[in-house]
Amino acid sequence: MAMLSNALMAASPQPAVNQHQNQQQPQHQQQTFVVVHGATGGGWDWKQVAKQLRAKGHDVYRVTLTGLGERYHLANDSVNLTTHINDVVNTITFEQLDKVVLVGHSYGGMVISGVMNEIPDKVSHAIFLDALVPAHGMNALQILSMKYEDLPIKDGLTYFPWLSADAPYPKDVPHPAKTLSQPVTFNNPKLADINTSYIGFVPQGNSVTERKRNDKSWQLAEKRGWTIRVFAGDHVVYRIKPEQMAQLLIDSLSDRNTSPNK
Repeated sequence: MAMLSNALMAASPQPAVNQHQNQQQPQHQQQTFVVVHGATGGGWDWKQVAKQLRAKGHDVYRVTLTGLGERYHLANDSVNLTTHINDVVNTITFEQLDKVVLVGHSYGGMVISGVMNEIPDKVSHAIFLDALVPAHGMNALQILSMKYEDLPIKDGLTYFPWLSADAPYPKDVPHPAKTLSQPVTFNNPKLADINTSYIGFVPQGNSVTERKRNDKSWQLAEKRGWTIRVFAGDHVVYRIKPEQMAQLLIDSLSDRNTSPNK
């Protein structure tokens, strides 16, 4: 799946296209975005996108998950998916946030799924950015068709091939392995009330049809009746086009769920 193995390829984005968008295109009032990064990343990865959102009048919280980014010193073999879900839930709780726009990139889709399930009344809209979309009881490795025993693990941390010890800061770091093997709970009846967008990134030279055919998350999002948008670019295109990504997040607030496919 593109979200872990193709993390560092570059491509130029084009305007996003979507399905079942609200036709009235309302002007959006100030929103509170809570952004959750992907595997090996950190809140630092969304600094420029946050800057663009704030310039447009919105509030932004960039959560750095335990054991990653500037919290890398907290990495240990007990950090799991629940730890990361609690990172986000506690940010929303202690900052006294309400009706947030919850954004998850890549592995962050697992995290925001757990957050949506735990505090659905606090979430006004969810956006999965080229992210993992789990069914209830699934873990990240199942979605990626990977096995825990095949991961390059040392001291409870996964050393993915794109990591470089010589990379300048800020940089990606080894990822807590147990976060990838713990199943997520996603069965709260109130989940259906959260309008949700799935945005698939399509690298240059790839077709939308091909991406969808090879992406379990895309397929499940569509089956759930979520709005599907497409954005041309690689898995970390937001790093080179933060202004376009910020506008895409704002535009997605018009999306409305349709009835799930049975």
